[in-house]
Amino acid sequence: MLIFTTISCTEDSISDLSETEIPTSISYQNDVRPIIQNNCLNCHSNPTNFGAPNSLTTYENVKASVLNNLIDRISRVEGTSGAMPLGGPILSQNDINIIIEWQNANFPQ
Repeated sequence: MLIFTTISCTEDSISDLSETEIPTSISYQNDVRPIIQNNCLNCHSNPTNFGAPNSLTTYENVKASVLNNLIDRISRVEGTSGAMPLGGPILSQNDINIIIEWQNANFPQ
């Protein structure tokens, strides 16, 4: 007796499968600040919450954190010790790339 099993992929929307492009003219105000506001300020506000060691409410705070270890922390696999945001979900790779490009562009405001 011969049994065949078929496996099919689920349908995903194109938006789930495609990457968003990084802006050509990146800035803190237009590109990085919204990422920080949407993902980090629950803990990294001023004053901080839930034991967060630093605030990320200003340009200077975020720049100092990127120069310290922010990119490493947001790039860690969800559930890994020190991964941010604490408790997940992790940032999209596109958001991480925007922060990296902001650093590479020498932190334009």
